[in-house]
Amino acid sequence: MLKKIEKLSNLLCESYSEQSLNSSLGSFFSDCFNVKDFRIDTHNLSVDEDAALPFCFSLYNRKKQIARLAFPKKTKELENFLDVCAPFISLKIQNLILGEKMQKAIDFQDTMKNIAKIIESQYELKYIIPLIGEMLDKFFENYLIYIFLKDDKSRKNVLAWPNACNDKKITDIIPDLSDKYSSKDNKIFAYPLISESKNLGTIVAKSTESSITKKDKEYIEQLAKQISITITRANVYGEILKHATVDALTGFYNRSQLEVRIKQEVANAKRRHAPLCGIMTDIDYFKIVNDTYGHAAGDLVLKVVAKIVRSQLREYDIAGRYGGEEFSIILPFTKIEEAQKVAERLRKTIESKVIDISKVNNESETKEIKITMSLGVYQMQDGDDDSDLMKKADKALYQAKNTGRNKVVINYD
Repeated sequence: MLKKIEKLSNLLCESYSEQSLNSSLGSFFSDCFNVKDFRIDTHNLSVDEDAALPFCFSLYNRKKQIARLAFPKKTKELENFLDVCAPFISLKIQNLILGEKMQKAIDFQDTMKNIAKIIESQYELKYIIPLIGEMLDKFFENYLIYIFLKDDKSRKNVLAWPNACNDKKITDIIPDLSDKYSSKDNKIFAYPLISESKNLGTIVAKSTESSITKKDKEYIEQLAKQISITITRANVYGEILKHATVDALTGFYNRSQLEVRIKQEVANAKRRHAPLCGIMTDIDYFKIVNDTYGHAAGDLVLKVVAKIVRSQLREYDIAGRYGGEEFSIILPFTKIEEAQKVAERLRKTIESKVIDISKVNNESETKEIKITMSLGVYQMQDGDDDSDLMKKADKALYQAKNTGRNKVVINYD
């Protein structure tokens, strides 16, 4: 027995998580006692499984059951060994549980801070909600997270994250839910997003394993309150930014101000009979960057591209963020041949740029990425109105994207 105790002691020292401990003990009991299908239960300990499992050995901490060792068969040798070694296994499990709780508390505080910081760089819910969803998915590893927002017209909860919810239990309760909810099996928990007495939506967690713990419900409630504050701030900032002129992320004109500048430049070009060109750009496969490396990496890419665009333009050229990953460029006093050179130079510069994403995603094995851009170019013709310049440049961009991407296409319409 002494050799077995020594072997057990060594594997207990080497185990760094509940999962690794379960695996190590499983191998140990298989080798030393010819026991298969061993497992450690640390959840649902109130459930009586004696009828289903021939042998369950309970572990205690100050008379409180903290775990249960489950075996498919009982032998006298195994029982005697557990009587001696149970305190060692119990202590190890206590330390692992305590360590996981401490790490969870640290991760929770980090998540709360990160959600609060979102509003510093993002103001639109269509960008904010995916960021929050990714954070919650990372924090609640064993839960599926859904975020529903109130639709202003129907006043119903509409799914905002992720793209789909196929669980009928959730879709049945969500439309009119206004208070916290727990399913009978405790595997679904919903909590309303409320700020300033206004119901903004609901956050739902569904466990993929055991029931949702009381502590995790408390985490969800606190995170829901932080998310509600962030959504409210985003709505307020959104109203303010409707009257602003600059896109917060890139520093370029936003779309509304860009349209004002296009009208001004078209009118100026017509009055002076001067050439005017427009370039529409689109970052190739930008969605894959977001989906693979996260929205923070996507934001970094947009900032890098904006910096490159700015470096390639003259002082009186105009750049704006048309929407998402699309940028619009206006080149006053420029003919199509010159605009083509600008576009090609911009394409090559972006293609050769290596972007370091390690600071915004330190968990990714990939530290550096490269991207490409498709561009469409058009020169305003007699008879064109305000909308034709970028509309026809966009037509060329569409052709570039559909014929291989990473290229410049000229619209000679």
